[in-house]
Amino acid sequence: MSFFEEQCPEMDRYLENHASEEPALLKKLRKETFQKTTQPHMISGYQQGRLLAIISQMLQPKRVLEIGTFTGYATLCLAEGLAKDGTITTLDVNEELAWLPRKYFAESQFSAQIDFKIQDAKAYLKNTDDYFDLIFIDADKENYAEYFKLLRPKVKTGAVILFDNVLWYGKVLEEQPKQRSTQVIKELNDIIARDGDFENLILPLRDGVNLLRKN
Repeated sequence: MSFFEEQCPEMDRYLENHASEEPALLKKLRKETFQKTTQPHMISGYQQGRLLAIISQMLQPKRVLEIGTFTGYATLCLAEGLAKDGTITTLDVNEELAWLPRKYFAESQFSAQIDFKIQDAKAYLKNTDDYFDLIFIDADKENYAEYFKLLRPKVKTGAVILFDNVLWYGKVLEEQPKQRSTQVIKELNDIIARDGDFENLILPLRDGVNLLRKN
């Protein structure tokens, strides 16, 4: 749940009621995430999911990368716009929870296009030669700046990158944050804003999404 949702739940319901309908499989996955995980708020959720789906549908990417699978909700949203020969690689390190996204990936029409890896994202990025058209990062915040550094050479002109939770429940407004995760998120936002190779905008959706396009 985001800071905005906590402060104005009526507006949040209004926004959901005026967005495109959530696919049935995703609705089922969202429900099971809340029933069977200890931190269900980590799910991308309805509104963010529709944003990811729309961006993917506009780009029709051949290669998508997701860092931070959780229960696979965002993965399936990103898969909605894949090119017919496209694939999405999604990375996570939580082996205990892997059964849940695998279950829903198998039920999805995109099952053959999803490559789910239990692997450290930094190790993967250091060893892959792939380029990506669309990247979504929603993982350990303390590595956000390092992820961006490793991702920069993996994208070409027109590629889109999204970082989730970049408002960090409003903590980015702290002038001297004590929490390491807050420090890194502020650092990331500053680095991106100064990077002339990208256009960017922070969307105040849920907990903030930094949307980047490679020039």
